[in-house]
Amino acid sequence: MKAVVMAGGEGSRLRPLTLNRPKPMLPLVHRVVMAHIGELLVRNQITDVIATLRYRAEDIQNYFGDGQGLGLNLQYSVEAHPLGTAGSVKFAATQFDPCKPFLVLSGDALTDFNLAEIVAFHESVGALATLTLKRVPNPLDYGVVALADTGRIEGFIEKPSWSQVISDTINTGIYVLSPEILQEIQTDTPVDFSRDLFPRLLKRGAPLFGYVAEGYWADVGSFEEYHRATADILNRKVNVGVIAPEIRPGIFAEEDVEIEDEAELLAPLYLGRGVRIKRGAVIHGPTVIRAHTIIDDRAHIDGSILWQNTYIGQGVELRGAIVATRSSIGARAVMFEGAVISDQCTIGEGAVIHPNVKVWPQKRIEAGATLRSSLIWGSQARRTLFGRYGVTGLVNVDFTPDFAARLGSAFGATLPKNGMVVINRDPHRSPRMLKRAMIAGLPSAGIQVVDIKSTPIPVARYYTRVTRADGGVHVRLSPYDARTVDIRFFSGDGQNLSKAHERAIETTFFREDFRRVYSDEIGRIEEAAGVAEKRYGDDFIKCINANAIANAKFQIVVDYANGPAAAVLPRVLDQLNVDVIALNERIDESKISLTQEEFQRALDRLGAITVAVGAHLGVRIDVGGERIWLVDQQGHKLSGGMAAAVLTELLLRHEALRDCAVALPLHLPNLFEPLIEKYGAQLVRVKNDQQALMEAALLPDVYFAFGGGGDFIFPAFQPVVDGLMAIAKILELLAIHRTTLQQVVRGLPPFFVAQRRVYSAWENKGSVLRLLNEQYHKQLLSSVDGIKLSLHGNDWVMIAPDPDGPFFHIYAEAASRDAANATADRYARIVEGLRA
Repeated sequence: MKAVVMAGGEGSRLRPLTLNRPKPMLPLVHRVVMAHIGELLVRNQITDVIATLRYRAEDIQNYFGDGQGLGLNLQYSVEAHPLGTAGSVKFAATQFDPCKPFLVLSGDALTDFNLAEIVAFHESVGALATLTLKRVPNPLDYGVVALADTGRIEGFIEKPSWSQVISDTINTGIYVLSPEILQEIQTDTPVDFSRDLFPRLLKRGAPLFGYVAEGYWADVGSFEEYHRATADILNRKVNVGVIAPEIRPGIFAEEDVEIEDEAELLAPLYLGRGVRIKRGAVIHGPTVIRAHTIIDDRAHIDGSILWQNTYIGQGVELRGAIVATRSSIGARAVMFEGAVISDQCTIGEGAVIHPNVKVWPQKRIEAGATLRSSLIWGSQARRTLFGRYGVTGLVNVDFTPDFAARLGSAFGATLPKNGMVVINRDPHRSPRMLKRAMIAGLPSAGIQVVDIKSTPIPVARYYTRVTRADGGVHVRLSPYDARTVDIRFFSGDGQNLSKAHERAIETTFFREDFRRVYSDEIGRIEEAAGVAEKRYGDDFIKCINANAIANAKFQIVVDYANGPAAAVLPRVLDQLNVDVIALNERIDESKISLTQEEFQRALDRLGAITVAVGAHLGVRIDVGGERIWLVDQQGHKLSGGMAAAVLTELLLRHEALRDCAVALPLHLPNLFEPLIEKYGAQLVRVKNDQQALMEAALLPDVYFAFGGGGDFIFPAFQPVVDGLMAIAKILELLAIHRTTLQQVVRGLPPFFVAQRRVYSAWENKGSVLRLLNEQYHKQLLSSVDGIKLSLHGNDWVMIAPDPDGPFFHIYAEAASRDAANATADRYARIVEGLRA
């Protein structure tokens, strides 16, 4: 027997999921819907199948091919325009045996009916058409069919009201038809079985019969039915064959699934191939998690459907939601029942998606946003790539190799043809993968690429500048999140790109306006491992008082944080006659990104070892080689502000520097004003931003610039943050002044600064700052970076908007720690009140 599977519908009630696929291609647990129909046919020994197609026909053809993967002999009939259910079958009639009955099924329903019994009934009663019927408790959404005792059909009512209900048997859309019925269907004309053909035949007295089937049937035509069909498969209410190996009762898992300790799984669940469930995640059924999806730490998922290649961030809550392919849900986001996120969407951290909200494909919801209505057009996030750390995204979620290649092409298109770009990375495999993809994109724009392999960021910046390259790229694993990669771009002078250049890259990227050069203009790729480190080290020594450091015979403890600085700094310190006790000197990609707790333990260990060996000081350098953290010989950790104050004091003791300018961010304490005035120098306050600090370092009178977070700039060597040079300068200054860190700290006045972070939606940031300016304008000290207010005495508070997220940062200085905390708490409450 031949079967016709009607698979041409658009599935408008299932939008936005059906925007990128026809309804029969919706995944339903372990198969797409139409594959369930194929499996049912094979189980009933019906293997010759014609699929009638129209909407996105190529999706079905490409997926199923000739049907051999399901054990079918599958052919296709593709309509040029809608012909209705009966019209589509008539259109496919040229592929039928004109002498035999045939079976018609919907390609977007789920059933386990015994098809052989239905066919046998059709043949036994001599019907022109046999409609397969199902008894349901609520027939209002279906076509109701009234039957005589003989099974002959007596009447139809399409989607009746309760006053019109004459039966509880509904039409399932599964028919056995005799070939003569094709003569009743007009060619190339829209005709529907239930609305047109069957009522007309019934009125004429044709032999139409109904067969009330036993078993399961569901029309997967709405989100409610989609959830129900999913749950019924998982609860084995419908026979769909083997789902997957059952690793626990009611938990079905494909191969290569990893479930970490402390994850809580409550059946029924389906876990696709390569699913990763991280520590502390809670997953309650009925839930489907399809292939290669990652559920991060402490996420809570209840009754939800996640398609393949999705990412669910830390602490996310999903309740009865659907997340489609290649979408990313940021940490602590919440999605309520009925919410649907379509393909390739990004939901920012802390966002809230209200019940029944639908998000159309490729939309971005900003961090902290609350979405109460469906998002169809536009986006709730700025169409930008760049943040404070360059271009940042989740590995293999936001950042894939094809994304990186296109980003490389976009950067290359903004540079002169035949220009040069220096590219490098940190030791982790994720940056290695993305760097290679970027290398593939740059030459296509006619750019020569010099790959200096794994190097610290200051070395990469220096080499970019001294080789007169047109730009540079550093790809790193975020030191704050092991799932995230930062791609940082440099201009030809080793600085961060200007905002105008960043916008040019974004415009090229989003418009895909890439420059593609002729084959003989494609850029070359040159590997230059070790060259940059040697050039940097040779010039480095020339910029410090090497003799003073060597004569001081320092012993220090250096924690290299398992980063590439361990390939550069030891040679320099050896030349300076510094005795080094090295910690974490072996480059190890698994230790590049640390939690805050792990980082603090590392600093505690550094302090303990410094005391134990009697070293002059201890220093930890970050993986990128930019920032440093200091401990004195007693093991006391210096805060970022205190470290900046120590270097400021030591540098300004030089008579020659007393007319210079010093650049510092606005949030550092007040002690810098009298300290700098004491030596007759000038203080330049800038935004709390690395880019602003490096721009200030380019000013002619600025001799040094410190950021207060372990970031130090010495423009005489290079006007960028350089932790390696900072270590050498500290040793140089201590040697020249014959002092210790502890002695300098004792000579500085104490200070107390507290910090808070307060959530505020993007759209409220402007109004919060306006209201603060209006309310406190008489106390305003600065409006360079948010607002800084003068309080009583020397106390102050600063409220600065976060450039990348929906937050305000609050800094407060007071005469005591308790007072600083109280001030920070007070203004946090004020901001919370203004944002409401």
